[in-house]
Amino acid sequence: MHLLSSSFIVLLFLLLSSSSLLRTVSGLDAVLGQYGETLEIPCNNGVVKADDVLLIKWKYDKGEGLSGDLLVKQKDQNLSIIATDEYMGRVNMASNASLLLSSSTLRDQRTFTCMVVAGADIAEYPVNVLISKTPAALEISDKAEELEIGKVMKLGTCVAKDANPAANITWLKNNKPLESDSKRVSVVVSEQVDPLSGLFTTSSTLKYSAEKEDADAEFSCTSESVGQRSSAVTFTITYSTENIVLEVLSQDPLVEGDNVTLKCIADGNPPPTSFTFHLKGETVKVENTDTFTIINVSRETSGEYRCSLIDKPELQASENVLVHYLDVTLNPSGNVVKKAGEDMNVSLLIEASGETVVSWTKDKIKLDKEPEFTTLTFSHSGLYESKVTMGQLSRDASFQLRVQGAPVITQLSKQRGEDGQHKVLTCEAEGFPEPAVSWSINGSSPEEQSSFIDGKISHRLTVVPSVNLTVFCTVVNEFGSDSKSIIVSSLFVVEVRMDKQDQSEDRGQMKMAVGVVVGLLLATMVVALIYGIYVKKSKQGSWKTGEENCSSEEEKKLEEKVEESSEKAEV
Repeated sequence: MHLLSSSFIVLLFLLLSSSSLLRTVSGLDAVLGQYGETLEIPCNNGVVKADDVLLIKWKYDKGEGLSGDLLVKQKDQNLSIIATDEYMGRVNMASNASLLLSSSTLRDQRTFTCMVVAGADIAEYPVNVLISKTPAALEISDKAEELEIGKVMKLGTCVAKDANPAANITWLKNNKPLESDSKRVSVVVSEQVDPLSGLFTTSSTLKYSAEKEDADAEFSCTSESVGQRSSAVTFTITYSTENIVLEVLSQDPLVEGDNVTLKCIADGNPPPTSFTFHLKGETVKVENTDTFTIINVSRETSGEYRCSLIDKPELQASENVLVHYLDVTLNPSGNVVKKAGEDMNVSLLIEASGETVVSWTKDKIKLDKEPEFTTLTFSHSGLYESKVTMGQLSRDASFQLRVQGAPVITQLSKQRGEDGQHKVLTCEAEGFPEPAVSWSINGSSPEEQSSFIDGKISHRLTVVPSVNLTVFCTVVNEFGSDSKSIIVSSLFVVEVRMDKQDQSEDRGQMKMAVGVVVGLLLATMVVALIYGIYVKKSKQGSWKTGEENCSSEEEKKLEEKVEESSEKAEV
């Protein structure tokens, strides 16, 4: 390792100062640094290594042809910092011979030169330094409290502080750029330079003529050069009322007894709060509200209603109010008592605000039409209900009809019991109030069953007659009575006669069998004989074997014959 003497260094500086030996590299490199940060300025693009050359020196252009020295590094010696002015304590050198400049400011925007001595070659590498600074966050100041439609007003000022170079500001509405058109949009830009830092402050003022559609518009500003955008702001847009609407707020349907609220809506901003409501034969002014309520409406409330602005009465809105009503009057109603044979008129009067539908039921069974009673009978008794509907409204009315009168026996019948050991007599009658039923039986012990529904009574009597009887059924109520009789034969007599008839039938069958055998011999006589026996058998009746019962029709005929014989015997 060889150290350079002081005399050699002096000689070297003299040589470097000689223009005949110095070679300046053509072209000027540029480096962009950030304000306040450490800037690295490369020497010959960073390809120089301090240990490979005899000497490296950094200097800067002070202007007016003067230069200032910053530091020197000789081969095999320590770095020597010789800066004595504003760069004292701010410079250093990296291993690749780059100059390190801390806390960069706008004053550092100048040319820095790296001088390299390598053998007999002396070269300089000048580098131009530029310093940039991003502005502080964009802000919109001096914002307007509100914007009036059709009037150019100052919306606000967007400020970009302490920037280099000066920020270029663009205004946005709903993220779309606004451009000055000297009619609705006007932008005025101004710049200021800080005398100490040299940084720029840019102000952009937007003047804007608003429209109704701008009520929810978002305004912001941006500086695309530095990639910043302000927070979006909105403004209250004021405009006078051009249209009003009257709303009717009520239940649906609106019926008598309800409340209805009238609401006047104006499209101005801010909306008006004072209105005049024009009622039927009355004018009402309201303050600090846009509604008026009518309490307990009636059908007379129906009609046209209007509202208007107090300060602009010619601007009006109207709406019809319809109070629905449904009145039903049924005559007769409640409990109705009539006598059989009379007539009765039914009238259903309907007063309604619209078309109605009427339906009738009797005892919950639907009727095809309104009931008519020209001649009342006991069958007309029952609960009659009418239902009148009009849209969602409905009304019910009813009457309970009772037809009174003396009872009338409609049927008196008899029937053999299923076991064949008794007979069931049935007496059916109509009447109201419920008639009392009595039977006349000579010395029997009957079991009685009775039912009374809608003016109809059915009374059953179970008997076991040992002799032929004439039985009377009598029905009685406060309006009169009725009686009918029926002949009931003894079960014993019927059984004896049935036995005799069975024996006769057996003999007829035997004769028919003999006839068939004879018929095999004489074909012609057989046919005639069979036909004669068949005719004879038909006249006698069709019977089964002794243990089987005869048909109901044959039994009834036989029983009537027996009863006739008995009556003759009694005479």
